[in-house]
Amino acid sequence: MKFTKMHGIGNDYIYVDCVTQPLEATVSLPPARLAELLSDRHFGVGSDGLILIRPSECADFCMEMYNADGSRGAMCGNGIRCVAKYVYDRGLTNMTTLSIETLAGIKTVELTVQNNKVTMVKVAMGIPMLTSASQNIPLNHTLAETTPVWETLATPAGEYETIGISMGNPHTILFVDDTAKAPVETLGPMVESHPCFPDRTNVEFVRVHSRSQLEMRVWERGSGETLACGTGACASVVAAVLAGYCDRTVNVRLLGGSLKIHWNPETGQVEMSGPAAEVFTGEIEL
Repeated sequence: MKFTKMHGIGNDYIYVDCVTQPLEATVSLPPARLAELLSDRHFGVGSDGLILIRPSECADFCMEMYNADGSRGAMCGNGIRCVAKYVYDRGLTNMTTLSIETLAGIKTVELTVQNNKVTMVKVAMGIPMLTSASQNIPLNHTLAETTPVWETLATPAGEYETIGISMGNPHTILFVDDTAKAPVETLGPMVESHPCFPDRTNVEFVRVHSRSQLEMRVWERGSGETLACGTGACASVVAAVLAGYCDRTVNVRLLGGSLKIHWNPETGQVEMSGPAAEVFTGEIEL
C-alpha cells in the first residue's frame, strides 16, 4: 500500500489516496485496524493517526480520519490542511478553494500556493458549540450574561474549573499558569475518559499570555499528547473569549508551531490558518 506522511505543525498523520485507487482494492484490513498498525511508532510508520482521502458525493473531497488507537475522529484541523495540500500538489485538483466532507460537516478551505505548492491553508472550521453545564448552545449569537460557561469537573486528582467547547469533536479546556508544568500526562487521560464524556474528550491546557497570544498543550482522545491540535486551538480561543481573557483574533502557540485563529463575530465561524508539510512517501506490505 502506498502512503504519504504529512504534518501540520507536528500533528502527523499517514495519508492514503483513495481517490485514484480505492483502499479496499489493495488492503483487506479495516481502516480502524490499519490505523493502529501504521500509527505505531516502533513497529509501524509512526503517526498520530490515519487519514483516508476519498471521493465525495457532496463536496470536492472527503476526509476520513482515524486516531492512533483506531477510533474514528470527526474532524482534524491540522489534518484537513494536509488533505488540501495533498490533492492540490498532486494534481487531483487545480482549485484553490475547496470543499471537504468530514463527519463534522463540509469544511471550506482556501489555499496559498507558491511555486505550484501549497504552503498555507485557511479553514472555515464551523460554528462552535458551548457544551459546559450540560448545555449544547451554538455560539453564533451573543450569550446572555447569565449563561453559565464554567463547569467544575471532579477528578481523582482534584476539582478543576473547565469550559467545554465542541468544534465537531469535544474539547475540555483548562486554563493554567504554566503549560510546561501542566499535568498533561496524568490529568489528560483522567479527563479524556471521565464519566461526563461518554465519547471521551480532548483536553487542552491553556496559558493566556495576552489578549492576542495563547499557549497550549493538548491531550487528544485516542492518541495521547500530540504536538498540535487544530480543533483544540479553535476551541481554546473560543473558551478564552467567553472567559474574557482574549480578543477574537489570536495566535496560538503549540509544541509544534503556531496557528492563527479568528472567531468571526459576523458569521459565528471560527477560521484557522496554518501551514501543511509533506515528510515522505513510502510503500508498506500488510
